[in-house]
Amino acid sequence: MNTSLLVWIILAPLLGAIANAFLYFYHIKKQKVSEIYFALIGTITPLISFLITLNLFLQMLEEKVIFKQHIFTWLNVEKLNIEMNFLGDNLSIFMSMFVTFVGWLIHIYAIGYMKNDEGFGKFFAYFNLFLASMLILVLADNPIILFIGWEGVGVCSYLLIKFYYGNKENVLAANKAFIVNRVGDFGFLLGVVTLFFALGQVDLSFGTIEANISNVSNELLVISGFLLFVGAMGKSAQIPLYVWLPDAMAGPTPISALIHAATMVTAGVYMVARFHFLYSGIEEIGLFIAYIGAISALLAAIIATRQTDIKKILAYSTMSQLGYMFIAVGLGFYSTGLFHVFTHAFFKAMLFMGAGGIIIALHHEQNIFKIAKHRANLPIIGFTFLVGVIAISGIPPFSGFFSKDAILAAAFQEGQYLIWAIALFTAFLTAYYMFRMYFIVFVAPNHHNEEYVYTSKTITIPLLILAIGAIGAGFLNLPAIFGGNHFVDTWLSQLNSKHIHMDHTTEYVLMALSIIVAATGIMAAYAKYANFDLSKPEKEIGFIGNKFYIDEIYDSLFVQPTKALSTFIDKIIDDKIIDAFIMSSSTTFINIGKKVAMIQNANVRFYAAFMLVGMTCIFVYLYITLGL
Repeated sequence: MNTSLLVWIILAPLLGAIANAFLYFYHIKKQKVSEIYFALIGTITPLISFLITLNLFLQMLEEKVIFKQHIFTWLNVEKLNIEMNFLGDNLSIFMSMFVTFVGWLIHIYAIGYMKNDEGFGKFFAYFNLFLASMLILVLADNPIILFIGWEGVGVCSYLLIKFYYGNKENVLAANKAFIVNRVGDFGFLLGVVTLFFALGQVDLSFGTIEANISNVSNELLVISGFLLFVGAMGKSAQIPLYVWLPDAMAGPTPISALIHAATMVTAGVYMVARFHFLYSGIEEIGLFIAYIGAISALLAAIIATRQTDIKKILAYSTMSQLGYMFIAVGLGFYSTGLFHVFTHAFFKAMLFMGAGGIIIALHHEQNIFKIAKHRANLPIIGFTFLVGVIAISGIPPFSGFFSKDAILAAAFQEGQYLIWAIALFTAFLTAYYMFRMYFIVFVAPNHHNEEYVYTSKTITIPLLILAIGAIGAGFLNLPAIFGGNHFVDTWLSQLNSKHIHMDHTTEYVLMALSIIVAATGIMAAYAKYANFDLSKPEKEIGFIGNKFYIDEIYDSLFVQPTKALSTFIDKIIDDKIIDAFIMSSSTTFINIGKKVAMIQNANVRFYAAFMLVGMTCIFVYLYITLGL
């Protein structure tokens, strides 16, 4: 059994990033390099990662093994040992499978989307690096290595959000994403440090932590669990560190798809699942996570109902769906939460990629009402977009139904009826705002002859493949009442995850209620928007349309006071006190130096007189002290 393949899952896209970077430097310094070379490197390397992951998955399926690979010892001191190890267990291989597959499809899509862009090669270098960073995060065998990937996806998101840095708004959006995530990352780092001191362990591998977690006091576990989740709040855009996510839509659409579907935002959910042995024993933190998820899901859904930017609607839908995932993992249903991560990857990537196809066809227009007025005939994009909207709304037999319904059932089974009610109402809002977007963009009469617009096959083929996943991925964890074997739950049994075990009647009733709620949302959207008068479009106005003024509140509470403090330090502390003291001291030394310099005048007689005075003083001293 060759475990050395594990590191190549990471190295393939990492080497692709390096190769594309050098090729891009050659491109801008020496001569023009054809886009085909960047595209080949950019798409083949993720495919290699996927094929290696698939190979390991099949071996694990057959032989029930876990892969672990030691690369080198990074640090070995008295109280700390950090090994560069990678772990290929059921959880990490499960994540790697769809991260590499969906990531590969998004790379193919990016060929058509970024065609003829001046930064084509640079984009693929960043894109490959983003995927490599996510794979480091997923395959890491200890929190320190995980943190490297955690920071890597943060840096790559910054580089890609501000990809068109000539636009000031893009740079500000990237800065916002980077700074907000640093707040969360600081919490994550403090959580790891707390865990390290609590354990007193030399080895910080996940296996060692799990084996010794029972020796740690509950208070320290609560502190560590909370601080680790602060990192997840930032990375996975949950209250209160979610404000960066809608602004991140400033980047090219392929990066939006990669961030929302396969990489960055799912890292928080993965991290909580990876630390399942920590959170399983701390019920209060788990419940806190579940409530943060529920409130985040509801808030994002409410805001999405009044947005007009197609990508921002999808961004808020991601935040909302992540809330569902945190409900599941917070309540201890780790495999259920990860199953929703899995299904969400397919339909959310497809929705963003479909939105990108629309945006390109209409010359980068993103307002859904303006898109509707001048819509083009895009049959494949229209079909796949509808599939994605149905899937995220939770309509059977599409994948979103099975994963979302399992989360609702989990909350009900645990007796968390408030969380269940919030999640159920959010499901109604999800169906409403997603079909609102669909009916406006594709259905509302616009009295305009829709001309067919050719869409590149590099865009349409990935969309069709993802549509298959959005329809059928849910059957991988089909409930027992439908004759399923809960494959995903079984595969992730290492997480000691809770499972649905209610009676079939209750389960049928809950499913029916979920479908009725989603259908009601669709009908409400149809009644209002299927024949909407596009001459009088809605505007982002009012309390909800302005996102509850959360950004303005944050600006007043944090940004402006920080600016005022920085100005005070710069203008008063630095200029008036520190600089003034240094300048005053300098002036004093200069004046002393000038007086001393008067003695150094190159006059021999002057020097002789001083020597005579000095010698006289010496003789007088000797006469008085020695009696000479």
